[in-house]
Amino acid sequence: MCRCLLSNRQLVATVGRTYDVLRSHHRLQRFYSNRNVLKLYERQIIQNMFPDNSSNEIIDLLTKRNQCVYAGFDPTADSLHIGNLLVIINLLHWQRANHKVIALIGGATAQIGDPSGKSKDRDKQSSQMLSHNIKGITHSLQSIFDNHAKYLWKQKDPLPEPIIINNMEWYEGIGVIDFMNNIGRHFRMGTMLSRDSVKSRLSGSGMSFTEFTYQTFQAYDWLHLFKKYKCLFQIGGNDQMGNIMSGQELISRQENAKVYGLTVPLITTDSGDKYGKSAQNAIWLNSDRTSPFELYQFMIRTVDADVEKLLKMFTFLSLPEIAELMRRHKATPDKRIPHESLARQVTTLVHGEEGLQEALVATSALYDNSIETLSTLSVNDILKIFNGATVVELMLEPGITVLKMAMNAKCFLTDRDAYRIISAGGFYINHQRITNIDEIVTLSIHILPNNISLVRVGKRNYWIVKWIM
Repeated sequence: MCRCLLSNRQLVATVGRTYDVLRSHHRLQRFYSNRNVLKLYERQIIQNMFPDNSSNEIIDLLTKRNQCVYAGFDPTADSLHIGNLLVIINLLHWQRANHKVIALIGGATAQIGDPSGKSKDRDKQSSQMLSHNIKGITHSLQSIFDNHAKYLWKQKDPLPEPIIINNMEWYEGIGVIDFMNNIGRHFRMGTMLSRDSVKSRLSGSGMSFTEFTYQTFQAYDWLHLFKKYKCLFQIGGNDQMGNIMSGQELISRQENAKVYGLTVPLITTDSGDKYGKSAQNAIWLNSDRTSPFELYQFMIRTVDADVEKLLKMFTFLSLPEIAELMRRHKATPDKRIPHESLARQVTTLVHGEEGLQEALVATSALYDNSIETLSTLSVNDILKIFNGATVVELMLEPGITVLKMAMNAKCFLTDRDAYRIISAGGFYINHQRITNIDEIVTLSIHILPNNISLVRVGKRNYWIVKWIM
């Protein structure tokens, strides 16, 4: 790790010592609990900070007056994903502490391409695609800020309004000569080449000049926000360390001012892979990409070893509340109490209470074998829940048998297969096992009030039958 960083272990010790001092003074203790965002180390959502030995300075700034912090999100897709959520939650903690927060959408920097974590240059985006992505990212951010304020903020005092801004606003008026003359001269080639994002690419497939200059643009973003909003803090994923350092160095040289960077840990899968769209395992934050049900299920399936950590990171439950959830889990692990709390909290934050209810209804339909729940769902709802189900339309003929319905819906290749599987108990209509191939399909028994029958063969093969009356 670079010598200008303060490690998480050092951070814990330093903030802990400072806390002991602050406890002796009631007024500062009150501000510490409300404003000193460094206390987030207890929730494991701050990994590093720099410059080195600046924790006391930061605590002093945070406790004396409200500060401004920003994080950037490049619109390389039309939705943010679960890998971005921890940075957003970090911003929300700052907002809860009454600091000004800025979510910066990189409409300009997305056209340059951040090399961090990439083995090759990003594909160039069309202007139409970029505009579409900016709209989707704005929706991701605004929805989460709104849901947090509406459903998860329990205090009477309103939260300070977040600023969501696109950096195209200031780049459109800057010419390349002006940028290179006024900004480029403050960067040193040796320092730029020493960044991990650059070194890893130069030792592999190489990188374009365009992506090599990305760090100068992210640095200028911070300089602009510093001048306009007195923004002293930037937050990003730990893979953004080099870019954040570039901004700190630029502001130091041009403005002779001190600013501070903090990074959050990267969220990884059980195998250590980074959650993200490029890892082909993305859980998106916009409902048209990942439904509330899918997000809820992703969270509730968290392995036991990770659930306490994710409760600290992804929820606003207090640490004593989380400890109590874990105590209850130890007593009755089969109930998965902390997992359900995690799923509810995250789904509410991302999709609101309406999204949570949608997820709970879908969960009931899938796992509780509830005919009542199925009756309330549309074909599209059922398709979201039973992903990959085949949809067929059948005419309800008088006297149609279960066998004929199954063959018309193409649930089996041959009559022999149908006889064998149905008789053996491997055929279900609306969660009810059917074993009589000659049973007559009737409205009151086999067809739901929404004129749908959910058919299952075996454990995972579903058909949605839409009946034409």
